[in-house]
Amino acid sequence: MSFLVFADGCANLPQSLTDGITILPCEYLINGESKVYSGDIESFDAHSYYEGLKKGDKVQTSLLNTQLFLTHFTPYASKGEDIVYIAMSSGISGTYNAARVAADELMEEYPDSFIHIVDSHGCGFGNGILALKAAKLSRSGISCKEAARILDEAVPHACQYFTVDDLNFLKNTGRVSGVTAQIGTILNIKPILYGDSTGHIVSCSKARGRKNAITAVARKYAEKRMDTEDNRVFISHGDCIEDAQILSELVSEINPDAEIVITQHEPFSGAHVGPGMLGLFFWGKER
Repeated sequence: MSFLVFADGCANLPQSLTDGITILPCEYLINGESKVYSGDIESFDAHSYYEGLKKGDKVQTSLLNTQLFLTHFTPYASKGEDIVYIAMSSGISGTYNAARVAADELMEEYPDSFIHIVDSHGCGFGNGILALKAAKLSRSGISCKEAARILDEAVPHACQYFTVDDLNFLKNTGRVSGVTAQIGTILNIKPILYGDSTGHIVSCSKARGRKNAITAVARKYAEKRMDTEDNRVFISHGDCIEDAQILSELVSEINPDAEIVITQHEPFSGAHVGPGMLGLFFWGKER
């Protein structure tokens, strides 16, 4: 490995795919009780978590702070090693800025170390596919500075489209207004959302009913996908595996060669999109 690769629990990666990637833990509160998500999505009890959200559990999340990055980066920076960290979008979290502060401080103290923070402009597998690319670049032996350039240029091609089942979770985080959530719920309107070029979550279309929303997400894959060496497509879901399998079948019809990975959606950003979240992540021509 020519440089170290860090991500965090929001990357949503199964442990089997984290070779060469150090996953930082995410902390959050459920009804005031502190929880730590290690980043292993396969050991996360997603069913209990999303059932709890349905029943009214209050989940509070916070950014990964500068001290956490200093703690994890310093042992390597002090030895002159280079580091890349894939951060969740600066448009939805202060984590990116906290990591930048740590990186600047460490590079001043240890000038032989180069530390680059990638603003993924996404979350979930939107981080994860960039972390996988970073690990592959590190294994190839190229310099960290060259990898940083490649990764920053790849960010606009890390596509992420998703829909939600309950608009009230987005309302609670300010993504949609209370009136929009109420009307959408009454009329069974499902938004199709994506991470835009500034890293904010915005709506790109709407569909009437869950089935049409799933089809609309798959249609985005047909419109945006591009042929790359990495033919993997990632699907995450808020405890709705049947819907994830329907989406997987639609993706396979569009591209029979797609290697599809399905997992539950991690708890950190899952608190903001809620049970029934269904997301599709892939390399595309544009967002």
